[in-house]
Amino acid sequence: MTFEELDLEDDILDGLWDMNFRQCTPIQEQAIPLLLEGHDLIGCAQTGTGKTAAYLLPILNHLLLDQPADPAIHAVIMVPTRELAQQIDQQVEGFAYYLPVSSVAIYGGNDGLVWAQQKKGLDAGADIIIATPGRLLSYIKLGLIDLTHVNHFVLDEADRMLDMGFIDDILQVIAELPKRRQNMLFSATMPPKIRELAKKILVNPVEVRLAVSKPNENISQTAYICYEKQKPTLVQHLLADLKPTEKVLIFASSKIKVKEVYRILRQKGLQVIDMHSDLDQAQRDQVMYQFKSGQTNVLVATDIVSRGIDIDDITMVINYDVPHDPEDYVHRIGRTARAGEKGSGVTFVSEDDQYRFAQIEQFLEKEIDKGAVPAELGETPEHHPEKYRRRGKGSPKGDGRSQRKDKKRPQQHSGSSPKPQRRETPQKQPRPAQEATGSTARTETAAPQTGKRHRHRHHRHGSKPDSGQNAD
Repeated sequence: MTFEELDLEDDILDGLWDMNFRQCTPIQEQAIPLLLEGHDLIGCAQTGTGKTAAYLLPILNHLLLDQPADPAIHAVIMVPTRELAQQIDQQVEGFAYYLPVSSVAIYGGNDGLVWAQQKKGLDAGADIIIATPGRLLSYIKLGLIDLTHVNHFVLDEADRMLDMGFIDDILQVIAELPKRRQNMLFSATMPPKIRELAKKILVNPVEVRLAVSKPNENISQTAYICYEKQKPTLVQHLLADLKPTEKVLIFASSKIKVKEVYRILRQKGLQVIDMHSDLDQAQRDQVMYQFKSGQTNVLVATDIVSRGIDIDDITMVINYDVPHDPEDYVHRIGRTARAGEKGSGVTFVSEDDQYRFAQIEQFLEKEIDKGAVPAELGETPEHHPEKYRRRGKGSPKGDGRSQRKDKKRPQQHSGSSPKPQRRETPQKQPRPAQEATGSTARTETAAPQTGKRHRHRHHRHGSKPDSGQNAD
């Protein structure tokens, strides 16, 4: 289905056309018509399926049709991290380019300037706020935000928010919202705790569920059966032929493990940087700048970062520890082989992790190739998943349970500034075009489309190639 076939207003379709959005993803095709009709909705879909546009476009359409006279917040989108709040804010700016609608991202941090910018943006007025639970609750308690006019409420990545301990904050925010509103809940997994949350906030919801996607076929997957003590030398072996232009992302299970891996690899003479929740925002921004710019091409990070890194040229992902569940495995190795490139996903499987990894292989419906551990590392464990079943740390059933202790995810510097609530609708002229590449959206300068897009005329006049808009 194309976006032209949806009952969206022309000004929204103009924005989509200029952004090179043509074909709906499955979640967009199923969810947008239901949300345009005003239903509450549960969406079970991964990052990278296009779910952000699936709820943003109906919200923008409702705001355009309603044209509220008084400046007020009409939509609240709650997300687990600063990074995701910034990303969605950018997407709103792109989708609403021809609309008199504005948004502001609200998130935490130690930067007083960020607080001042957010408050200034709120004072100027905003139709949509995208916020992390804790910071939004702080603004509410300080009387800086009025939610009495909210008509649309979204919980995005609800499973992550519950994993990170935000349930109490979420319920306190919900208590401040009007009773009559449209509710949307999106989650990569649907464990019982998410079902219970949905019962509390949604009214007669419809459900759209997409199966967990499998890894990109361009990713070469390999597993090494090894002892824990062999892992650092194995990393050194894998990075021996790393080119200066290649980037490697190493995932560890916790911030403590990240620090340990970082320390060991540095002792072995490897140039690496680490990312975890003990770093302040300025330090995180510096780490991401170093990694993106290629000053350092090996990053060790916690698992939660897998949903927030938007870098196209990562050539290898190393799972230093086996992910907790199949979804995390797919998200992790999905950071490589983007934009049509090839990449490799490597997993170190210790004795205790063998059964868990076998469960991931069962989900993938394929046996991952087992790499040969260099002889100089000595003997390796026997590959016998059933033997280690009782010793394992839990089998991944996709039930949403998490053993992770990190409460924050590293985020990137936004450089955001306040946006006015009501702006003049711009002329259709050259502007930044936001295209989706891989699993997240980014802003690029695109060649202008001359003149206003006329509905149903594109095929006669030609069209740009599809961008595969699976941005989240």
